[in-house]
Amino acid sequence: MRRERVQTIVAILLIIGIIAIDQVIKVAVKTGMYLHQAIHVTDWFYLLFTENNGMAFGWEFFDKLLLTSFRIIFVVLIAFYMFRSIRKNIPWGYLICLSMIVAGAAGNIIDCVFYGMIFNNPPAPMVAELVPYGSGYGTLLHGRVVDMFYFPLVEWDWPMWMPWLGGEHFIFFSPIFNFADAAISCGIVALLLIYRNRLTIEHEKK
Repeated sequence: MRRERVQTIVAILLIIGIIAIDQVIKVAVKTGMYLHQAIHVTDWFYLLFTENNGMAFGWEFFDKLLLTSFRIIFVVLIAFYMFRSIRKNIPWGYLICLSMIVAGAAGNIIDCVFYGMIFNNPPAPMVAELVPYGSGYGTLLHGRVVDMFYFPLVEWDWPMWMPWLGGEHFIFFSPIFNFADAAISCGIVALLLIYRNRLTIEHEKK
């Protein structure tokens, strides 16, 4: 019983901590940088303020309202699974991975649900400001997710003689993401690499 209680507390604190860090970064970027402003940190790392209506790393595949609803349902289901698994002597590493996924998804949900209601959307070079609730740039559930981490690790131009790609500029890892995206990705990758067998066994039991 003691282990279950400790793991529950750790999971809750980890989720709150990740969400807090994610939101502090996003609010600082949104109120301190104008849209599409870039800050050069190194040749392979920029802070580049962007917003998107879609999924992690700026991808967009679904309707906004559908995507936000899916995110909320996903977080509820994963959180339910995690806290139910705590009662079954869940490994600590597995718990941390699930907590990271829940926290990351919840962090982006906050943007989608509330940012349109509490921030304005001025043109560059003006920066956004907090406004009275409901007078922002969008409606409930239609806020845009704030992204800022950009790692153009390698860039080159394809030789002109190459078919289809000749002359095109290539950037290795061009997605722009946020802290919540990183938490989700790290949690999922760790699950697949370390706990793949556990996931397979649980799937077969179903």
